[in-house]
Amino acid sequence: MSSSAKEGVVVTQNVWKIFGPRAQEAMEAVRRENLSKAEVLERYQAVVGVRDVSISVGEGEIFCIMGLSGSGKSTLVRHINRLIEPTGGDILINGVNVGDLNAEELRIMRADKIGMVFQNMALLPHRSVRDNIAFALELRNVDAFTRRQVADRVIELVSLQGYGDRMPSELSGGMQQRVGLARAMAADPDILLMDEPFSALDPLIRRGLQDEFLELSRTMKKTTLFITHDLDEAIRMGNRIAIMKDGEIVQTGTPEEIVTKPADDYVADFVAGISKLKLIFAHTVMRPVAQYEASGASLPGLDACPQATPDDDLDVLIARSVGQDNPIVIMSEDKPVGVVTKDDLLRGMQGEV
Repeated sequence: MSSSAKEGVVVTQNVWKIFGPRAQEAMEAVRRENLSKAEVLERYQAVVGVRDVSISVGEGEIFCIMGLSGSGKSTLVRHINRLIEPTGGDILINGVNVGDLNAEELRIMRADKIGMVFQNMALLPHRSVRDNIAFALELRNVDAFTRRQVADRVIELVSLQGYGDRMPSELSGGMQQRVGLARAMAADPDILLMDEPFSALDPLIRRGLQDEFLELSRTMKKTTLFITHDLDEAIRMGNRIAIMKDGEIVQTGTPEEIVTKPADDYVADFVAGISKLKLIFAHTVMRPVAQYEASGASLPGLDACPQATPDDDLDVLIARSVGQDNPIVIMSEDKPVGVVTKDDLLRGMQGEV
């Protein structure tokens, strides 16, 4: 587990999910003998959905869980609001063990704390956009005036002004997806669970909705678990990414860590075709000034060198280096803290940092 989110809003501790009548027996055998998914299926006629997964998602973080079909990502997220009961392990929401909640407490948590956005929005076809968005509030017996106020405010947030009285059948796929997001946001949950919400959309519409959600996330600071099978989307959306395979998390890290330091060949294959230009930053590729000068090179005066900051990405660094013979000087608080040469840029582009 990454140290960047030790005390999480959402925490899973050694969660297992094995499907089948001999699930408990199979789990103990996996722990004891380190059986593979295929061996569990053959020996116990059981399917390993989630295998000993521990994550911690910090407040306001967008935590992406990605993997191929059957990797366990959707199964894992459905444990968060107890749509699925674990075979073993614990799920904590703000320190409260979800497994200890009774039926009424679980209903309240689902209604007040967690919003869900899925690929299939399941909008109510006989209700208007406004009434679809306000439906969760209606279930909570919120009065009609307040429901309308909240719905209209959220309609504006997701750029659906003027469509409140339309029916779902009158909307495009991208607009229906906005209604689903607005419905989840209307209840003002602390946590959003998003299961491949944009994957069925055309690329341009998908990118536009990604942009809108990122802006909403910055404004409203919702803690989000975002499931995707698309690494480009995970890198674009996530503060951190967990990559799953056969029910296990094989690596968790920032997009930069995933791309530059893949944990194994499986992750390396995933990131092989990803452009590094927006993912690797000056603080990663730069060398300290003293180390640069110790190599026998001399640093020209600062006025003769292009300058950048530690948080500038490779794209910015390359633009600064065009037409320049001198290295880039990385400045922090008006002091030179590092040097980036063209060789450093080339290594960064190859992911060799």
